[in-house]
Amino acid sequence: MTQHLRRFGRETFASFSYRNFRLFFAGQGVSQIGNWMTMVAQSLLVLSLTNSGIALGLLAVAQFGPVLVLGPWAGLVADRSDKRRLLIIVQTLAMVQSFLLAAVAFTGAPVWTIYAVAVFGGVTVAFDNPSRRAFVVEMVPTEDVPNAVSLNSALMTSSRVIGPALAGLLITTAGYGWAFLLDGVSYIAVIVSFFMMRSSELRPSPVASRTKGQIRDGFRYVRRMPELFVPLVMMGVVGTLAFNFNTVMPLFVTRDLHGTAGVFTILFSVVSIGSVVGALVAARRKDVGVWNVGLASLGFGVAMGLLAIVPTLAWALPVALVLGLCSITFLTMSTAIVQLRAAPEMRGRVLALQAMLFLGSTPIGGPIVGWVAQTFGARWSLALGAVACLAAGAWGMAVVGRDDRGPALDAVLEQSDMDPADLGTADLGTAGAPRADATRAGTTSGGTTSGGTTSGGTAGADAGRFVDGPPSPSPSPSPASASASAR
Repeated sequence: MTQHLRRFGRETFASFSYRNFRLFFAGQGVSQIGNWMTMVAQSLLVLSLTNSGIALGLLAVAQFGPVLVLGPWAGLVADRSDKRRLLIIVQTLAMVQSFLLAAVAFTGAPVWTIYAVAVFGGVTVAFDNPSRRAFVVEMVPTEDVPNAVSLNSALMTSSRVIGPALAGLLITTAGYGWAFLLDGVSYIAVIVSFFMMRSSELRPSPVASRTKGQIRDGFRYVRRMPELFVPLVMMGVVGTLAFNFNTVMPLFVTRDLHGTAGVFTILFSVVSIGSVVGALVAARRKDVGVWNVGLASLGFGVAMGLLAIVPTLAWALPVALVLGLCSITFLTMSTAIVQLRAAPEMRGRVLALQAMLFLGSTPIGGPIVGWVAQTFGARWSLALGAVACLAAGAWGMAVVGRDDRGPALDAVLEQSDMDPADLGTADLGTAGAPRADATRAGTTSGGTTSGGTTSGGTAGADAGRFVDGPPSPSPSPSPASASASAR
């Protein structure tokens, strides 16, 4: 029994064996608690001042609109930059944003100032998201990337357990300003952790050279990679209409369940506990395919549908636990497949596109679900999100079948005037990404298994299927070769 527990611990927390990842995890752990304090406090402050679902939707526009507008450029900046140095700059600016929100709350400034500061924070998120998620890949070897992604997701979601609860405590006892002020102080931890990292132990991706049309190349690259294109489309649909918890949940709790702000933070924390469980379960996975992402989307939709019909808070709490588990499973898998299969020199741009579809879609979906909640009730907003998840999951699974590339996907590409033979071509910088034409031929260039990486492939009866899991990208170059590539 003890031996099994030790093995479970080694497999679940494999990335903790790397010092830089431990520092990253510790610093982000403190900072993300503060970040969620600010997210919850911002929503509750705007709701207390306006009592309007539309106002909450507009707050989402201010917070995430910059991600939609600046996303492609921010991803290119991440590909061109030393990611650790870029993150230090971005985190410092985010700290300034939290201190500005504290000043707004303490002085009783008008509502529009909250929106203005939220826009400034949205700009920092636009640059932080692709660079931070691409940096995760540089701290661990290729075979531990899915584990690092899942542990990072567990960190983000566990902070949602503590952050909202702490925000509720501070708001009710001390006021909104103290929640924002404490968040500002928490950024010191993550900035210090970046300075303490050892550069020699990082595995930097090749730095993209400065040439024309690089943003356009990022879009073309995704369009030509089915295993990236389909999950990103699913993320766009789900992100627009389902991942709007900060807009829907306060209205659902206060109006449909007749609760208070404190009850909202409790329900939000329960969702987060489910997310932590889901992330730790996902951390043990060694392979991720488009089919898995589709299944996770279906589960997310079922959970949202159940939450929309619960009669009381007592029923809402267990459903919220399942909702958290399913939502983070979808998010973790859709992120891992992008980080694993995107070429290292394209990873920042691809992750920026995902951030645009996940966070940047909020300015579109936030006002929509806010209006639905204001007009018909928050239950209908949850139902709308459920339909979006079910539709996206069913579409993704129908397109790819049980394989990452199936006959149905060929039809989609033909309708888009794309030549399947061109998929994975080297002219778009696909070094390190799996070639889709090899998949079509019934072989894999290498699959990740529980025991490591295989070198050969599989053919015959299982043609086109990644039998041993998804192909892994080539290992990131050593620091020396990365420097040579940059030159």
